[in-house]
Parts: sequence; structure tokens; C-alpha cells
Amino acid sequence: MAKKKKTKAKPVAKKTAKKAAKKVAKKASKKTGAKKKAAKPKKAPKKAAPKKAAPKKAKKAAPKKAKKAAPKKAAPKKTVKKAKPAAPKAAAKPAASAPAAPSNHVPHVGDAAPNFCLPTDDGRVLSLGDFHGKKNVLLYFYPKDDTPGCTKEACTFQEHLPHFTSSDTVIIGVSPDDVHSHSKFRQKYNLTFALGADTDNRVATDYGVWGEKSMYGRTFMGITRASFLINKHGKIAAVWPKVKVEGHSEEVQAAIAALGH
Repeated sequence: MAKKKKTKAKPVAKKTAKKAAKKVAKKASKKTGAKKKAAKPKKAPKKAAPKKAAPKKAKKAAPKKAKKAAPKKAAPKKTVKKAKPAAPKAAAKPAASAPAAPSNHVPHVGDAAPNFCLPTDDGRVLSLGDFHGKKNVLLYFYPKDDTPGCTKEACTFQEHLPHFTSSDTVIIGVSPDDVHSHSKFRQKYNLTFALGADTDNRVATDYGVWGEKSMYGRTFMGITRASFLINKHGKIAAVWPKVKVEGHSEEVQAAIAALGH
């Protein structure tokens, strides 16, 4: 019995001894590993040296380029044009007549009547010389076509025209209106005697009937209503410097009758 116990105790002792040996070996290996580790201290990682900032290059202010003055362009040389041979001069056109200056000179009885040249709406140009030695001329001035007083005066002369014709007298009305206006005026009232266009007031000035007038407190330049009877010899036979339309035709007929033939 005692022998059996001994045989069982031996394997147990072996096991415990092995375990103890393993523990000792582990401790020893740990110590050696620690020594090795201690022997070889880990190198501290090299810190990257901070990069030195490159010194900023001072920018040199570029010298301002002096602006070159633009070369002045030479003025183009004037080319001297050769004078062309002068063309033959055309007949000079008559210059437009300047507005007539006002005049207060009214021809008197016995004076030579101022000559006149008056365009009419039928394309003629009437002058005093056209009637010299042939006809008496009643030259009457009026302000404007187709106005009440002027219309009444013209229609009265038209009504009495046979009396004038039988006495060798022609009637010529004169105003500043143009020939187009005269044409409409004559057609509207069936006037058969001539109307002269004195658009520049030249004839009215020569007869002293163009000047300053006043109406309703307003002053203006215009024609005074007036009539001149000119005999066959070109002399002033009668003057009516300020005409009143009513009865004027009869006054003129009486003056013509006084002339005789």
C-alpha cells in the first residue's frame, strides 16, 4: 500500500515542478525582454525642422516709364490749287430789293407821277409808260385783299367800271399781297380790272402811302388807303390821301369828267 502512494505522488510533483519552472522562465524572459527594451531606447521621432520662411524679396518699384510725348503730326501742307480758268460770267440776276423805307412824301397835283412796275396775276407787268398818251390811270392803294373795306371799294369800282372805260381811264388796284392772293380775290368777286402786287412796298413808298399806322392802340407799318388820278401825260391830276370808301368812286368819276378829253 505504501508503494502505490509513492508512485502517485511522483507525477504530481513533476507537474508542479514543471509549472514552477515555466513561471520562472516566463519571469526571466520578461526581465530579459525588459532589459532589451531598456537597452534599446526608442529613438524619438525627429521633429521636422520648421521651414524658415523665405525672406520676402522686396519688390523694387519699377521706375515709371516716362511717357513719351506723341510726336506732333506735322500739319498737312496746303496744296496750292492751280487757278482754273474763270468761267464766263452768267448774266447777273437782279438782287432782291430791300424793304422800302417809309416815306411821307405824297405827290401833289401837277407833279410828275412816280413810275411803277407792278406784276399782276395774269402774268403781265404794268408800268406807267404803258398808258402814256393813251389812257388816264386811277392808281388806288388798299391794305389787304378780301377784307371788308377793301372788298367794298373794289366791288364799287367794278360796278362803275363802264363809266371809267368810257372816259379812257384804266383802274389799277395796288396792295402788298402777292399775285396768288390777287388771283383768288379777283375770281371770288368777278373783278375784271388789274391788281398789282407791291410785295416790297416800293411803289407805295414812292407815292408816300407806306408808313406807320395805328389801330386799337397798336402801331404798325402798313399802307394808307389812298387814290391818285394820273392823266394821259403822266401828271398827277387829283389826289385822295385818306380815302373813305363810301362815295369815293363818284368823286373819282367827277374828277375824270373835269379833265375833258
